[in-house]
Amino acid sequence: MAAAMHPWLGEFIQRIDDRRLPPAHAAGGVLSDADLFDLFESQLHSRLLDLQSRLMQAAGQSFYTIGSAGHEGNAAVAKALRVTDPAFLHYRSGAFFIQRAKQAPGSTPLYDMMLSFAASADEPIAGGRHKVLGSLHLNVPPQTSTIASHVPKAMGTAFAIGLSKRLNHQGTWPHDAITVCSFGDASANHSTALGAINSASWAAYQQIPMPLLLVCEDNGLGISTHTPKGWIQQQLSQRPSLKYFFADGSNLAETYLVAREAADYVRQKRKPAVLHLRTVRLFGHAGADAEVAYRSKQEIALDSERDPLLHSCAALISRGLFDHQQLIDYVQQQQQRIARIATQASQQPKLESAEQVMASIVPPARQGQLPKPVDGEQRTNLFKWDKHNAGKPQHLAKLINLALHDLMAQHQNIVMCGEDIAKKGGVYHVTQHLMEAFGPNRVLNTVLDEQSILGLAIGMAQQGFIAMPEIQFLAYVHNAEDQIRGEAATLSFFSNGQYTNPMVIRIAGLAYQRGFGGHFHNDNSFAVFRDIPGIVLLCPSNGRDGALLMRQAVELAAREQRVVVMLEPIALYMTRDLHQEGDGGWLSEYPDPQEPTPTLGEPSIHGKGEDLAIISYGNGYYLSRQAEAKLAKQGHKVRVLDLRCLVPLHVDKIIDALGGCKKVLIVDECRRRGSLSEELFTALHETKPGLFTVSRLNAEDSFIPLGKAAYSVLPSTEQIIAQAQRLLEAN
Repeated sequence: MAAAMHPWLGEFIQRIDDRRLPPAHAAGGVLSDADLFDLFESQLHSRLLDLQSRLMQAAGQSFYTIGSAGHEGNAAVAKALRVTDPAFLHYRSGAFFIQRAKQAPGSTPLYDMMLSFAASADEPIAGGRHKVLGSLHLNVPPQTSTIASHVPKAMGTAFAIGLSKRLNHQGTWPHDAITVCSFGDASANHSTALGAINSASWAAYQQIPMPLLLVCEDNGLGISTHTPKGWIQQQLSQRPSLKYFFADGSNLAETYLVAREAADYVRQKRKPAVLHLRTVRLFGHAGADAEVAYRSKQEIALDSERDPLLHSCAALISRGLFDHQQLIDYVQQQQQRIARIATQASQQPKLESAEQVMASIVPPARQGQLPKPVDGEQRTNLFKWDKHNAGKPQHLAKLINLALHDLMAQHQNIVMCGEDIAKKGGVYHVTQHLMEAFGPNRVLNTVLDEQSILGLAIGMAQQGFIAMPEIQFLAYVHNAEDQIRGEAATLSFFSNGQYTNPMVIRIAGLAYQRGFGGHFHNDNSFAVFRDIPGIVLLCPSNGRDGALLMRQAVELAAREQRVVVMLEPIALYMTRDLHQEGDGGWLSEYPDPQEPTPTLGEPSIHGKGEDLAIISYGNGYYLSRQAEAKLAKQGHKVRVLDLRCLVPLHVDKIIDALGGCKKVLIVDECRRRGSLSEELFTALHETKPGLFTVSRLNAEDSFIPLGKAAYSVLPSTEQIIAQAQRLLEAN
């Protein structure tokens, strides 16, 4: 029984039979006969996969119809690169992926891609979680981006390859590799892409190695929006330190020649380049997109004449590699082959349970021992700049700084990056002296662009570093949160744990900051992190926990390959006193580097009282400690819990820490709507129905104003005492 044929394929075969092919491009000596056929085969397979996917969708067997039709010239780009060059591909790069697979004997790209179309659990990269182009052994990390959100991490990977050589670090990719990143002309307008391209140029302008090949596949359309003629060339050809190349994607020989020239330039010069590849989009944006709604039939017909497969067919026939009937026979044979593969792939098992789906959210733990903390003379020399403070209690900022010194000495692959963190030591001097101790290749000042900072970190993490980016203020993360939500946190999920990006994202935040501030420096909401599966959010309130949690964050990144956010309360950085001026009640001794880190999710406990438990974190914990002392003078026996780990909440450990307390006050400095207290309140009632009487105290649902007015919308010690008293007096 003949396999079903997509209507386009019948028309394509008819054009070959009618000799209605475009004039053959002059190939010269660029491509041998074998090379030309090799590339055409990849192009044809990509097109047939796209067509088969649409047939499968109609039969309820496939779930994704955005294809590569019209972009198949990118197969020639793949041929110009090495399999060891990491490739960050957008969704129209099917032919690139198929061509690259030919560089790794034993690869089965057609079956693998068909499993992806069918969302099969056997699919080798995402395990049925998404239709992605990706492969561990082909060095293609999976991307789900449609708006160029993968460009920052491609930039970061290119930087990290150069950094590896400078630091003699043996990373995921070799020192002579280059990074390739493809995206569309519409995505070239997105701030994410523009920021990453600017960062690449900024680095290269300063002679910092940046082996990055950007491939802009320009089909002239962003779904229905036309890209102005000449816009991409104007935008990408006039950037400093970014060399511009152009090729017609319908001409395999030209595309290969120019791509090879561009790749050689990037590899030899270690500088970024952009390959502007003119393409055409066929069949609309996706299966449900009716082009006739926004394009004239004449426009669509003109684009069909630029079909790269037609031009490749013409080249094959002009070379005498096929006559017209032989070419028709070959196309039909390959179509039947693809149909057979589709039948087999569609019958393979699917994900059937939440456990299966979620199995790759948390990456697999690494085997082996972590390096030991440095000691002896090496450690003495590390801290000789601060020997006058040795053994003295210190505030939060200082103890985090000491912990960072110890950790960077212990883990030679930690690299910090961020605005002003190097010589200046950060806005609050938390990173001071680190550049002097470890050099400018491990403590990096960056451009003022949070998307690029996080993309840089993701790229470094994939190259085998423990990346430690700093976001200067919590409010600044919001213009870049997709780099955490859509890129860093999803990588393990969409690669079945094969790709990971272990990192510790340091963020100064929360409220109560005095002296200056307002909303953008006193942001009291971290709700953005609470709904990202897989990440860990730690928050210290005091110096001792600051050091211990920083060590725990690095352990989680190094051993468990986790994405960890370290939320550091600005207002507590320099806080010294607790109850009265000069009491030094909030200073801590630096914990010995050999001291074990806390059990993840286990709160710290102050006091043993069972009349009332106050649960808080950060500034709220500090205020609750003040309230507890005053309540104790009134005869109330109160214990105070510091959550420390805010995401995920370990409710079982929190309940254990409550002991015999039945009355619970949650003090949360974040807004009442969308705060952590909502989750904790619900969890206590769901886990132990009727056991606890729970009340919560939050900030108002307001942004934070300047000056003293800020304290009118934030919880205070007095409010904690008043609400605690009401709870204690209640039956």
